[in-house]
Amino acid sequence: MSKSIQTQIIKVDRSRGIRLPKSLLEQIGISEAVAIEIQGDRIVIRAALKPRAGWEEAFAKMAEEHNDVLLDEISPTEWEESEWQWKSTDVC
Repeated sequence: MSKSIQTQIIKVDRSRGIRLPKSLLEQIGISEAVAIEIQGDRIVIRAALKPRAGWEEAFAKMAEEHNDVLLDEISPTEWEESEWQWKSTDVC
């Protein structure tokens, strides 16, 4: 069963905010960023997804399945073959 609390809306500069008890945040594992969305007549607050979450596992699975190859062949352009030159820089 979910726990329900009542709190006041407070003024934060030109915006408004609410204070959430630490115990509620800890219950659902929120410690940093949150995502806020409207669902009907409700405001839903949840832990924000981390950028690139799950990418490491997805790439490992692709490698296991040999699905991590380039789709197109690498074909250098005429300019790359005739004009491109690497410049070396001497660093002391």
